[in-house]
Amino acid sequence: MELRQLRYFIEVAERQHVTEAAENLNVAQSAVSYQITKLEEELGVKLLERVGRNIKVTQIGHIFLQYVISALKTIDEAKEKVDEYLDPQAGTIKIGYPTSLARYWLPNVISAFRKDVPNVNFHLRQGSYAYLIDAVKNGEIDLAFLGPVPMKDPDLQSKILFMENIVALLPSLHPLADRKSLSLGDLRNDPFVLFPKGYVLRGIAVGACREAGFEPNIASEGEDMDALKGLVSAGIGVSLLPESTFYDSIPRFTVKVAIEAPKATRSVGIIIPKHREIAPSEKNFYQFLIQFFDRLDRYK
Repeated sequence: MELRQLRYFIEVAERQHVTEAAENLNVAQSAVSYQITKLEEELGVKLLERVGRNIKVTQIGHIFLQYVISALKTIDEAKEKVDEYLDPQAGTIKIGYPTSLARYWLPNVISAFRKDVPNVNFHLRQGSYAYLIDAVKNGEIDLAFLGPVPMKDPDLQSKILFMENIVALLPSLHPLADRKSLSLGDLRNDPFVLFPKGYVLRGIAVGACREAGFEPNIASEGEDMDALKGLVSAGIGVSLLPESTFYDSIPRFTVKVAIEAPKATRSVGIIIPKHREIAPSEKNFYQFLIQFFDRLDRYK
C-alpha cells in the first residue's frame, strides 16, 4: 500500500470522477485507475464502482475513506513537525485564544514576534475557555492564551504572563459616569449585561458582585465582547469586563470606571501540554512571550 494510492483514492472518492481527479492531480487518468485497482487488489475489496460516467464509493469504501483521510492528515502533520525541527524559524504555530484577548494582546504579541522571526506561520483558533483547555490536552493545538490561567490542571503547564483589573463599563448617561472610580456595591440596583452561564468572565463578574454583598440582576446576555459593549452603549445595563479590552478604544456612549472595592482581577497567560513535547517554533514563541511580558512589567 503506497501513499500515492491513498491520495489518488481520496481524490477520486471526493470528486466521484476519475478524469477530474487525474486533472487535479496532474497525472494521467490511466495511472489513477491503475493505482486504485492495485489498492483494491491488495485489500481484497471494491472501494469504488462505476455508475454511468461517475464513480460511486462503496459502503466499505466509505469506511476505508474516513480512516485514510485521518491517517494522511496525521502523516502530513508529522512531516510538518520534521520540517519545523529542520528550520524552527519557518514553522507553523497553532494558537488558541479567547475573544477577550483577540483585539489587543494577540495581534500585538504576534506582530512583535514576527519582527524577529518573519518566516514563521500562525494558525489561529478562537474558542471558549473549556474548548481551549481540551484542545491543548488532545493535541488539536499546542498553545493557548487564557484568562484566568488554570494553574492546578495536572495535564497542563501554565504560565501567568500578567494580571489585569476588571473594570465597570457604564452608559455615558449613568449617574456614576463622571466618577473616576466606584465601589461595586454602588451598582447593586443596576441591570447587568454579562456573558451567558458557563463563560468564565461571567463567573468572575458574578463572584465579584457576591463579594460586594449582592446578586447581580442580569437583564441581558451576549456571547462576545462587542455584543456586551453594544448593549451597554444602548443603555440596557452595566457590565464588568477586563481592562485590556478597552486599550484600543472605549465604545461610544459608554464610560470605563475603575472598581475600588472589592478589587476584581484576572490572571492572563498561556498553557501548553505538560506530557507532550511541542515543536521548536512553538517553544521559541513560548519563551518569547515570557520575555515580552517580563519587559513590559519592568517598564511599568
